[in-house]
Order: sequence, then C-alpha cells, then structure tokens
Amino acid sequence: MEPQQRRRREREFGVPFPGEILAPETWTHTALKRLPERGPLDWQTLFGRTAPIVLDLGCGNGRYLIGSAVWRPQCDHLGVDVLPLVIRYATRRANQRGLTNIRLAVIGGRELLADYVAPASVAEIHCYHPQPYYDPAQIHKRLITPEFLLLVHRALAPGGLFFLQTDHPSYWRYICQAVPVFFDMEERPRCWPDAPKGRTRREIIALRRGLPVFRAVARPRSGLLENDALALAQSLPLPTFDADRRLQELDEDEG
Repeated sequence: MEPQQRRRREREFGVPFPGEILAPETWTHTALKRLPERGPLDWQTLFGRTAPIVLDLGCGNGRYLIGSAVWRPQCDHLGVDVLPLVIRYATRRANQRGLTNIRLAVIGGRELLADYVAPASVAEIHCYHPQPYYDPAQIHKRLITPEFLLLVHRALAPGGLFFLQTDHPSYWRYICQAVPVFFDMEERPRCWPDAPKGRTRREIIALRRGLPVFRAVARPRSGLLENDALALAQSLPLPTFDADRRLQELDEDEG
C-alpha cells in the first residue's frame, strides 16, 4: 500500500487533531532530549534554516503547536512543558506527522526565556491556560508574573505577538492588570478563527462545559527601556489571587 493511502486522521473529544498520521517510514524526530548549556539557542542550527520562531510555553499535548506547524510551514516552532508525559504525547504526534519545523523539550517557560532565548529573536509567544496552582504553598509556581512578562517582552522581536488564554476568572483579572504595563493588549471575546472548537485540549473541554474562556493578543510596548521595564516589574504585585477551586475538577479531568 502506498504511503498516501495509509494516512489517517486522529480525533480528540470528537474534534480532529491537526495533521494526518503518515506512514512510519516518513516519521521525523522532533524531541530535544537534552538542551545545550545555558545560552541563547541558535535557531538556524536547531531547524536548519532561518525562519520566524513561534514558542508555545506549556504546550501540553501539542494540539495548538502541531496545528500551527502543519498550517504554517514557513515558521519554526518550539514547544515546552514541565511535564515529561505530555511532551512525549506531543513528540509522538509531531513525529507521526512528519514535521520538520517543530521541536519539543521538557523545561519551564520561564526558564526557557531566561536561559535560552536571545533578546528580540522570537516572532510569537503563546501561553494557553497556565496552571493556577490551587495549593497556597505552590502559588510561587504561577507562570504569569511581572518577571515573566519582562522576559516575554525582551524575547519578542519588533512587531512580535504574545497570545494568552485562560478559563480562570481570577487569573484573567491579574493578567488584565499586569500585561498592559508591558504590552498593548487586545482582548478577543470569541474563539480564535482558526479553531472555533478550541485551540487546545483544555479549551475544548471548557467550551463543552459552558465555561467562559478569556483570550488576548498583545504587542510589546515600544520605547520601553530595559531599566524602566525592570522598575515597572518590581512595582507590580505577584499573582497571589485566590484561584477558583470550582475549576479544579476540570483540571483533574484534563489531566
């Protein structure tokens, strides 16, 4: 049987997962099993070409990132997550689709930006449904902080875009307070046009349960000097809001 005839589609909650599973002989290797020593990643060496870089921080099973890699072959994509299990799922799916413009690694988003991303080197940064951490002893792990926003601002090239999404009202209120300090933020009240049923696994579940999903795209404020940005970051509160525990069940279901 010819490879074209052996292609098949994959579904998740009835929603097609982007791309087609190809014949095994066409699979690729997309995992970064070991990151280099700390220092800016050489994107050209990593992908074998020069192209706009798209980062997905907390990429989960890779639904958004893989879809973007399938539909935007002109861009190179790096997805990271702190959970090895979800990176294994994402890696398998990216490999099965024969993608060469995607890499995946186990690392936190804050650590990636702080230790491996050169200033003004990234076209897009995506952050969908960051973990709210319900346990008060773990709220220091929340990703969206002034320090993190400063790192995002530093990493984005002129004209770059920062995409945010959550279904936690308390987290969203904090985002609406902190993000506009560094970015011009535009809220998006409706689903992203490329994924009316949800860009991510989490969004699909939330929409099916009738939960509100909050979305925004932000552009770095121009003329913000590094010292001024640092002072602004130090003046902002940390995300110590009381997370809505009613959503904890949804988090457990997603896991």
